[in-house]
Formats: sequence, structure tokens, C-alpha cells
Amino acid sequence: MTTAEAVILAVVEGLTEFLPVSSTGHMILTEAFMKMQVTSFSKVFIVNIQFGAILSVLVLYWRRFFQSMDFYFKLLVAFLPAAVLGFLLNDFIDSLLSSVVTVAISLLVGGVILIFTDRIFHAQIEDIHDEDEKVVVRETDEFGVEINKKVLKKFKIDWTQAFIIGCFQCIAMIPGVSRSAATIIGGLQQKMNIKRAAEFSFFLAVPTISAAALYKLMKSFDDVRGSDIDFLLIGNAVSFVVGVVAIKFFIGLITRYGLKFFGYYRIILGIAILVLLALGHKLEING
Repeated sequence: MTTAEAVILAVVEGLTEFLPVSSTGHMILTEAFMKMQVTSFSKVFIVNIQFGAILSVLVLYWRRFFQSMDFYFKLLVAFLPAAVLGFLLNDFIDSLLSSVVTVAISLLVGGVILIFTDRIFHAQIEDIHDEDEKVVVRETDEFGVEINKKVLKKFKIDWTQAFIIGCFQCIAMIPGVSRSAATIIGGLQQKMNIKRAAEFSFFLAVPTISAAALYKLMKSFDDVRGSDIDFLLIGNAVSFVVGVVAIKFFIGLITRYGLKFFGYYRIILGIAILVLLALGHKLEING
């Protein structure tokens, strides 16, 4: 792996991790287009640089993320389905990570689903415009005087919603599906508005991606040499910076246009990849 390849993959990761377009799928396509030689370390790299993206969530949403043990237990409930299934199907999932065809088909089908989702849950997407982010509470100041103070609302989700969204997340184990898309659709299905569904998708990414990255790193620790540490540091730094921009861009975009924009993008990209493959272009991962 070269420094340029590390930076490009990190930019792709940061841009796509929280968008409903599949970061894993885009990194597989990036590797194929760059004709990268995939090694044990490169597989560790594309998972590990997700730490940088996770840090962007914690920085942007720390007031809402660090709130209560009840919220963390519900995050755990949402995380468990993917954790169990991912552990049991780890080798099968790894075998799909080299399939460009799988990514292209997943992008295409997922794009169609996003467009229909946008229509079905149109009311919940529009609902965001009337929501107040803060609530008024009465507090006593240092002089013993009661005052009204606006504070950020805590994120509300019940146990059933958390578990069902976690089950939706399992679908994203297929490369190209998108963890973000699956969990956002799950949130909408559970009566959340689009912004709340997207935010919970961000929060759920923290335990899910952290666990996946740590597991991959421990499993392949012997494949990481001293010279590779620099690539991991550069990759995480770049994915963090780009992730911050991508999250702000995504929230702004879905509040204006919903999910259909991303659906159209996925369909166009999926068809383009399938056409290139049909015309004989070799888009494959060199293992």
C-alpha cells in the first residue's frame, strides 16, 4: 500500500460511512479501479480507518451521545444482533468483500428501495421541519432563584425500537447494502422522523464499527508491521476530517431532499459498474 492509496481510501471511507451508499462497497470499488494489490494488511486498514469516522460522530454529537446508562443499554441491544451474526458468518462475509458484482447489484437494488422508502415515509421525512431540538426546563441558579433554561433534548428510543433497528443493521453485512441505509430505514419503520433515524444510525455505528475494527485488528495483528502504523494514523486522521464534513452534508441534504437523491446515485453507479463488467472491463480485487 502506498500513502496515496491510503489517503484515497480514507477519503472514500469518510465520505461514505454515514451516507446510505455503502462505505464498504465504495472502498471495494476504489480498490478495483486503482487495481490495488489486496493484502492482509489492506483488509485490516479498510476496517480500522473507520475509527476516524466514529470519532467524528463523538465530536459532533457528544452532548447527545453521552447522556445515560439507559441509552447505552439500548445501544447494546441494537448492537447485539449484528455482533452475533457477524461473529457466526465472519468467514462468509469476508468472502463477499472481493465481489464487485455483489456490490453493484446491492447498490442498484438498494437504490430502488431508498426511492420507495422516501415515498412510503414521506410524512416522517417532512416532520423534521417542525421539530424543536431543545426543551425548556426549570433550574435553580447559584442564588437560589428558579429560572427557565433551554437544554438539548435527550435522544428517546424504547427497547423494541432499538432491537428492531439492530436487526435491520444485519442486512448491511452484504457489501454494497449500506449499514446507514439499513438502520435509517429501520428507524423510519419504527416511527422515527428522518433526522432521528439518521442520528440513531450514527450512534449505533459507534459500538458496531468499533467492535468490528477491534476484532479485525486482533485477528490480523501479526499482519501489521511497524511501517504500517503510519498508514493507519494517516487513514484515521483523514477519515475523521472528511467524516465531520460528510455528516453535516448528509443531515442538510436529507432535511431538504429526503433519501431519493441517494437512491438515484446508487442506481446510476450500480448500472454503470454492471455495464463496465458486461463490456469486458476487469474490475476485480487482486488478492
